[in-house]
Amino acid sequence: MNNTPPASPAALPIPAPRPNLPEPVARRAILGIVLSGRMLTALLMGFSSGLPLLLATGSVLQAWLKDAGVDLGTIGLFALVGLPYTLKFLWAPLLDRFAPISGMGRRRGWLLLIQLTLIAAIAALGLTDPTQSLPLVTLAACFAAFCSASQDIVIDAYRRESLTDDEQGLGASFYVNGYRVGLLLSSGGGLILADFMPFQAVYWIMAAAMLPGLITTLLCSEPLVTVGAPHTLREAVVQPFIEYFSRQDALLILLFVLLYKVGEMMSSQMTTPFYLDLNFTKTEIGAVVKLFGFWATVVGGLLGGLLMLRLGVYRALWLFGALQAAGLSGFVILARLGHSLPGLALAITSENLFSGMATTAYVAFMATLTHRKFTATQYALLSSLMGVPRVVLNAPTGYLAEGLGWEGFFLFCMAATLPGLWLLTRFRAWMEPQREVTARPTALTTANRPADD
Repeated sequence: MNNTPPASPAALPIPAPRPNLPEPVARRAILGIVLSGRMLTALLMGFSSGLPLLLATGSVLQAWLKDAGVDLGTIGLFALVGLPYTLKFLWAPLLDRFAPISGMGRRRGWLLLIQLTLIAAIAALGLTDPTQSLPLVTLAACFAAFCSASQDIVIDAYRRESLTDDEQGLGASFYVNGYRVGLLLSSGGGLILADFMPFQAVYWIMAAAMLPGLITTLLCSEPLVTVGAPHTLREAVVQPFIEYFSRQDALLILLFVLLYKVGEMMSSQMTTPFYLDLNFTKTEIGAVVKLFGFWATVVGGLLGGLLMLRLGVYRALWLFGALQAAGLSGFVILARLGHSLPGLALAITSENLFSGMATTAYVAFMATLTHRKFTATQYALLSSLMGVPRVVLNAPTGYLAEGLGWEGFFLFCMAATLPGLWLLTRFRAWMEPQREVTARPTALTTANRPADD
């Protein structure tokens, strides 16, 4: 591997267009990976990523605005506060290029600076009052969302760089489950607390709840990246895109990122109206979703991560994608059964279990695509694309449900998963690793990583 810094951005070597993906891990190495401090770090960083989301853009802020008498039209416009999560690739090159705190490293330095700012931003949002100055609330929420999106950029880059390729699946499952716990604490916990205290106090408590993430940043080690950082801002902005689009199937990979979970996203957009149409009460829906849905998603994520250690990325994407499509059949069955609590529990459990497995493989796949010199920028671009189907392709789902009926709509969602799986077959030549008959690599093997020199 050539570690000599390039003389100029144009001289930066471009890796081979066919990145190798990890081979399965030997059984004896799996337990050591699961119990490693790297997985605990992924879990705690996931918690730090999930906690601020609904405080700045989601249900907690919406409830506060509604409680303050803000009209529904204005509350709806607050969805635009979430734009930083979609546009974060625009400033990600800065986080690849510079290291803000000497002695902490590029990733930990940015994390410490951003997390301190984010804690202050959440607390500052709690100092505002929607009944007195709505523009000030908007400004504070936008700043908190910007800090939260920036934290996501660095955490994603840290996870990619601190884990080997064959650990990305399990690391993604720990991260995603930590993320969901953070969401649950801020949404469920925040709303419960708001029944007993002012929303301002809720935000101050949630700001304090960010401290575990800050402590994690202080205690964890900086990832070892042998290729170094970009040497100029131009290199940090331009070269990640040149490097990515030099690869085989670059455009098809972006299309795959858009399509792999589109069927599941479309179905989730209409599940609540579907349940209500079947005359389930809001209490029944809430109880089953929280009891079965949350834990099925957690189990699915962990199970998917463990299986990926044996299957590898390609086979996991195939198997979990097929199961994700099959899981939607529970809604088709429920549409025929009508009001049935066991049917509702089955539909929610199967969909969340298989969706959790597919999400783990999906996130791990995107991580393995990034070049370690430009991790923040390339992963920010790919993760921004993840949200496009949720915004664009989900828009006509109500009309589809009206035109096709519920059974036909969910069958359509199952069919919508097929293009993504078909695209996956185009990648087999460079995704399916050649397996050695005589020996298998361990978790510490680096031979199967993409060429980063």
